[in-house]
Amino acid sequence: MSITMDTTLASLVTNKRRVSALKSLGIVTVGDALTYYPFRVTEPVPLRAIREAAPGQQMAFAAVIRDMRVVPMNARRGYRLEATVDDADFARSRRVPGSTARLTFFSYRKSYVDWVSMRLRAGTSVVVSGMPSEYMGQLQFTHPEILTVAPGSAGAGAGLEGYARGAASGNGAFAGSTDPYASVQSAYPPAAAASSGTALKYDADTVQEALTRVCRPRPVYHASSRISSEHIHETILGLLWMMGARTSSTPDGQLAGAGSAGIVAPTTDTIAVQNGEENSGTTAESGAEALSQSIPDVLPESVRKAKNLMHRAEAFLAIHDPDSTTRFKEAIETLRYEEAFVSQTSLLKARSHAHKSAAHSCPLVTDSLRDQFIASLPFSLTAGQQQVIHDIAADLAHDWPMQRLLQGEVGSGKTVVALAAMLQAVDAGYQAVLVAPTQVLAEQHAETIGRMVEQLKPAIPVTLLTGGMKLAARRKALAAASSGEPGIIVATHAAFSKTFQAPHLALVVIDEQHRFGVEQRESLNAKTDDGTTPHLLVMTATPIPRTAAMTWFGDLDISWLTELPGGRKPIRTVVVNEADAATMGRMFAHIRARVDAGERAYIVCPRIDADDEGNEGGSGVSAAAGSARGRAAASGSSARTAAGGRATRAAADAIGIDDPYETFDENGETVARPPLHAVAEIADRLQKLPQFQGIRFATLTGRDKDDVKTQVMADFAGGETPILVSTTVIEVGVDVKQASCIVIFDADRYGLSQLHQLRGRVGRGGTNSWAFLISRAEPGSPAEQRLEVIHHSLDGAEIAQADLEFRGAGDVLGDAQSGGKSSLKLLRVVKDADMIADARTRAEQLLAADPELADEVQLAGAVLDFTRGNETFLTSS
Repeated sequence: MSITMDTTLASLVTNKRRVSALKSLGIVTVGDALTYYPFRVTEPVPLRAIREAAPGQQMAFAAVIRDMRVVPMNARRGYRLEATVDDADFARSRRVPGSTARLTFFSYRKSYVDWVSMRLRAGTSVVVSGMPSEYMGQLQFTHPEILTVAPGSAGAGAGLEGYARGAASGNGAFAGSTDPYASVQSAYPPAAAASSGTALKYDADTVQEALTRVCRPRPVYHASSRISSEHIHETILGLLWMMGARTSSTPDGQLAGAGSAGIVAPTTDTIAVQNGEENSGTTAESGAEALSQSIPDVLPESVRKAKNLMHRAEAFLAIHDPDSTTRFKEAIETLRYEEAFVSQTSLLKARSHAHKSAAHSCPLVTDSLRDQFIASLPFSLTAGQQQVIHDIAADLAHDWPMQRLLQGEVGSGKTVVALAAMLQAVDAGYQAVLVAPTQVLAEQHAETIGRMVEQLKPAIPVTLLTGGMKLAARRKALAAASSGEPGIIVATHAAFSKTFQAPHLALVVIDEQHRFGVEQRESLNAKTDDGTTPHLLVMTATPIPRTAAMTWFGDLDISWLTELPGGRKPIRTVVVNEADAATMGRMFAHIRARVDAGERAYIVCPRIDADDEGNEGGSGVSAAAGSARGRAAASGSSARTAAGGRATRAAADAIGIDDPYETFDENGETVARPPLHAVAEIADRLQKLPQFQGIRFATLTGRDKDDVKTQVMADFAGGETPILVSTTVIEVGVDVKQASCIVIFDADRYGLSQLHQLRGRVGRGGTNSWAFLISRAEPGSPAEQRLEVIHHSLDGAEIAQADLEFRGAGDVLGDAQSGGKSSLKLLRVVKDADMIADARTRAEQLLAADPELADEVQLAGAVLDFTRGNETFLTSS
């Protein structure tokens, strides 16, 4: 069976529970497994004889089992297994006297005790790795790692002296020219000769091999309650073995020879197919060749050599089976550069492709609708708005499609800029579509735009199209669009449906982010009868550092709106410890006073229901995530539960929090945290408080139907229900000018950019405004440090920079919310800016010589995969 990166684990791994556990981490294929990178690598374990042991310090040594006994624990259930080991021969090689130590194991399970007993029979040669302690005057190792060594002349002591000459990466210095284990087999009867006749399986053929395996650095993976880091590692090594790897990589770029530890062949209990098992004599060289055939390189050979990088197969091997921490870091850098090169090549190709397409030219005309609109505004445009409108006007006049990203703070006037662009397209005789992520926002846009253009001559038709419209209204809207009459269409996802046709579409404006990907944008391209590509304007309120934006959106021209219109007052941000009852009480009294003054207040909770099993104790699931994190990040979604697995789609829809800050213990397992607050729970509690007697509350969640959402927002804006308890469904685009207070529960579990976006829901009417961040973060914890950033800053760029530094680029830039997997797992957009710039330069040179990548088949495939996995170009989380 030929194994590739696309081969599913279900076809290879016989343990179906393990397959299911890996799937919960986003690991479905061999490629998923190999790109499930460890988050750290342990330091090499030093070799020490028993007499050199220091309590509390990790060590490894070789020894022989002297005796073993199993003792029932009378005071409590279970058994204690004790084995005495003698390291006389190993100690002699280190020129110290030999000694004995006790290995102790505890278990309630008799089956486990029997299994350990079978492995630790008297006379068995073992290699032990663990943390020594002292008990009743004797050195003891509790539950150490044990590797059993096969008996015989090629077994216990073979090659030990060679190992001493440096194979332990400086850990040991075995002296002497004779086999230090020459007397072992005569001193004790061979374990394999036990009277039971049980066929024993040994962990290693030689002491040298076993010592190498326990001493070398070991990768540690983000694990879960269903699968440990050790089992993840075991599975990945088994896959590498099946693909041809037999020994670990070495700095010369080849697989190591007989002097290094080999990758152990997986048992058939774990792996169903073992590639090459019929040829047990596979050499290191042929193993390297087989692995490189299964894992072809993506980077062009010229780039790899110029940057002195590893082959991709070699890098995977050095990451998952490193012989040193230095080697591990070199491999990570190789794959990080690969990500940079693939992403920049993809963006450059997209930009080049866009410039080759045809688009409707929309030049400005005398006494244009755009100029009429600007003149009718009751306020003056900021200098930034004027510049962006000018840039867009120049883009629209071209006969190739504009591709521009407009980034601006909440309230910076992006809608005015977008409307000016749409009027320019309408003035040229074409249609313009504004796509909004929610029905509430689409209705707000349609009402606002209709009011703004009602005085213009000639009249501009504004058509609203949403999925929640009644059939008759929907048909009328579809007919208006399909007529091709110049005008503005405001739509939700309905614009991507097959029934929507706009034959004279010249401009598409996408407001905020809601997983509008490549395929959806291409569906809009197909709406034109003449095969032209519409101009594209993407708007986002999520602040992105300039370096990150230039990196991620390399196929788009980027404009920034940094000035806020006059009259906006800064929002006062207060961090409140939830346990501080006095401060909480004063906060609620303040909100009541603002409500009595005719203002409104949002109360934001991350969950819908307190009893959702799928997210009980959840550690953060994006409302739009499919999840994760696999990273999480690990595989493109941040929707993980406290147990470390990914949440279901239902759970993801029920939780609005975007929390990439999972806490892991030293073994990579997620640490459980308190359950998140829920809308129903908080609404019920607040209505019972004396501060809110006589005040009507409303609730709003993503589960509510569109007509319910519209009515709830209308009642809230009108003051009938002046306090709205909701999930983060109000995060994007909701504009209620009377709202002056927002309370965000579990604020320590949100991303900074999301908090900044939520905070922007208040203060839009020029009144004083407040944002209260309710936290359960421990004093001095990273969560508290994050909240201090949002507490002291209203600068979106500064906040985004801090967000990147705290959690990496992935979630900030939208890949975890894209609904698909991200191809970026290692690249750090800000920290690796120089690497990205270098990759972009080399990618430009490559594409200049080979625009279609005809000579770089693997790179072309990686570019296609990257485009499919990162099709979101919009960035609000």
